[in-house]
Amino acid sequence: MKLFFQKNLFLTLVFFFVFLSGWQVGFAGFQLNLRLNPAQITVVNKTPPSQTIDFSLLWDVIDRVNQDFLFRTAIDGKKLLYGAVSGLVEALGDPYTSFLIPEQNEAFTKSLEGVYEGIGAELAIRNKQLVIVAPLDGSPASSAGVRAGDKILEIEGVSTSGITVSEAVSKIRGTAGTPVTLTLQRANDPAFAVTITRAQITVKSVKYEAKGDGIFVIEVSRFGEKTNEEWDDAVAAVKSQNPKGIILDLRNNPGGYLTSAVYLASEFIESGPVVLQEDASGGRQTLSASATKNSHAFAQTSLVVLINGGSASASEILAGALREKVEAKLVGEKSFGKGTVQDAVDFDDGSGLHLTIAKWLTPSGVWVHEVGLEPDFKVELTDADVNAGNDPQLAAALDLLR
Repeated sequence: MKLFFQKNLFLTLVFFFVFLSGWQVGFAGFQLNLRLNPAQITVVNKTPPSQTIDFSLLWDVIDRVNQDFLFRTAIDGKKLLYGAVSGLVEALGDPYTSFLIPEQNEAFTKSLEGVYEGIGAELAIRNKQLVIVAPLDGSPASSAGVRAGDKILEIEGVSTSGITVSEAVSKIRGTAGTPVTLTLQRANDPAFAVTITRAQITVKSVKYEAKGDGIFVIEVSRFGEKTNEEWDDAVAAVKSQNPKGIILDLRNNPGGYLTSAVYLASEFIESGPVVLQEDASGGRQTLSASATKNSHAFAQTSLVVLINGGSASASEILAGALREKVEAKLVGEKSFGKGTVQDAVDFDDGSGLHLTIAKWLTPSGVWVHEVGLEPDFKVELTDADVNAGNDPQLAAALDLLR
């Protein structure tokens, strides 16, 4: 039976949660079974196949722990197994190769799908104050009367002074069906508390907006399971309005599926290479432009691409290909610089392995790893800009197309 499936996947960050589960793994022709009986670990098939590494140390340590550990009644075989595998993978020294226990793997998959549990509101820091940028349509936040611009003074009675957006998100998100209480202030009105019941939220990865003069901004926040479908819908809507120019916003896009990046590139590139993959042996594979549902709708449309330090991996592939193949101008700040490919392997117990298997190059053979893509027009977005609601990067892109 096939133990896993593979997808070509790019990732920038893997978020680790404190969950540990599962208890059996089959690997490389031998099997390790951890059974608690109670607090007894039985190792089956201790001798691994012939290898250059002597695994006897591992088995000796397991035996010693099983026999002599003072708190052996509390031994958790799940933690031992997953901890050993995690340590093995971490010892490779590659920040993008990682082992994910089932809960982590599920959370990662959901993040690519844009699925999370929370109140459905975009947050930001403005003038050192946590605020609601906008509640999502139909979300619990919207249903509770939360409005764009509302200041969040407290989360569950704790002041938000000095809090970061990521810290706020971690406090507000939670299991669907559970409540969270926010203390809000609207304009200069008195503060008020609102209790919101969390729900499962799905956030689209592709959004578009008309900016006048026939110019449209298409924002792609990740390359996930539904990105191609959402892209097709957005392109069809924009195409029907005869666009003069497109601004492709890839800022803070951490990456995702390689195939999705190639597909989006194909809307602008009718033929030829989009990205090159080079494996450990030096062998190269070329991924070329493919047919799109909207028939390369923007192949003749003026294009500007927005990037910044949060644009990584698959978004760098797309930006690099568009600059080299259709002379798109890159505006903003230098991209992250992640030039490796990970294979996502899902095992039967729900755990997963993200293993670096290749590096990717732009069509001309440039490797951006730890270097990034330099924009053609460097425009910074400062904290003062964010606090004032200004976007000089977008403004510069608009100027190039008008």
